[in-house]
Amino acid sequence: MQYKTKQRELIIEFLRSSTDGHVTVNDVCGFLRDENHSVGQATVYRQLEKMVDEGIVTKYIIDQGSPACFEYAANSHVHGTCFHAKCDKCGKLFHISCDELEQLGEHLEEHHGFRINPLRTVFYGTCSSCRELCE
Repeated sequence: MQYKTKQRELIIEFLRSSTDGHVTVNDVCGFLRDENHSVGQATVYRQLEKMVDEGIVTKYIIDQGSPACFEYAANSHVHGTCFHAKCDKCGKLFHISCDELEQLGEHLEEHHGFRINPLRTVFYGTCSSCRELCE
C-alpha cells in the first residue's frame, strides 16, 4: 500500500498541471520551493522513482548528458505515439506526435524488420527560437 503524503500529492499535482509535459527533478524541487515546501532533492527523486514503478509517471532518459525527464502518465496519452526532439543549442526537449513519423516507424518494421521505440527516439537539431537568435 502506498502512503499518501503531502509531498507526494504536491508532486503529482505539479506533474498533472505541467503543460510542457517533461519535468526534471530540479523542476519539481523549484516548484516545491516556490510553494514554500521544504523537500530535499533525494526525496523528490525517490518519490518520482516510486511513481514510475507504479506506472503513474513515465521516465525518459534522452541521453547521457541530460537529466532524466518525468511525465504524468495520464498526460502522455494526450500525445499518443510520441517521438522527441532535442535542441542542440538550448537543450529543450519537445514532444513530437506526427503521423508521418508513425508511418516511418511502420516502414522500418515492415521493410527492414526493425521496430523503433518512439519513447526513446530522439531527433537532434536546432529549435525555432534558437534559430531566430542566430539570424
